[in-house]
Amino acid sequence: MSATANVRATAPAPRREEAAGRRLRAIDAPARRRRPRLMYGIVAVLGAVAIGAAQMTLSIMTTQSSYELSALTKEHRTLTYEKQMLYDDVAGLSSPQYLAANAAALGMVIDESPNYLRLSDGALLGAGDPSLGGSSVDAIGRGAVANALITDTPLVTDPDATIEGAPAETPEVGPDGVANTPPPITDGLPTPSTH
Repeated sequence: MSATANVRATAPAPRREEAAGRRLRAIDAPARRRRPRLMYGIVAVLGAVAIGAAQMTLSIMTTQSSYELSALTKEHRTLTYEKQMLYDDVAGLSSPQYLAANAAALGMVIDESPNYLRLSDGALLGAGDPSLGGSSVDAIGRGAVANALITDTPLVTDPDATIEGAPAETPEVGPDGVANTPPPITDGLPTPSTH
């Protein structure tokens, strides 16, 4: 055995009183201040109110956008309908029936022997005589297929007259009591009279 081992073995055992007084014990830590629970409650309530307000704001904005979209869709539909009505008006005003009726109202007649102007040299091809009398075609359209787009549209020369309501023009009568032009075509194509 070594010398240190002998010293330990020969050292007297500590007494009970000394052992009890020397015992280590934990010191109480100073009490920490607790945050008040009321502050956590206020923060939680304010957070819930903020989330609810944000959700309501987004909901209102979405609803407002859907109303605006609905109003714009309705306006687009109305404008498309008006555009179609204007296209129909233009189609009616540019129809051959309306142009012929206005030409007849202005005194224009269809010439039986038409003249042509050659653009290359400005020469006039044809008889070159002016048309006399009335037209052999009823431009007002009494024998033509009805055009519903121009039924109520006034003529250029008389705002009260329309294609439907204009009186039939009678052809001029010559000195011998015979009309200068053949009668207007009323029911189909004219047929030549044969003997």
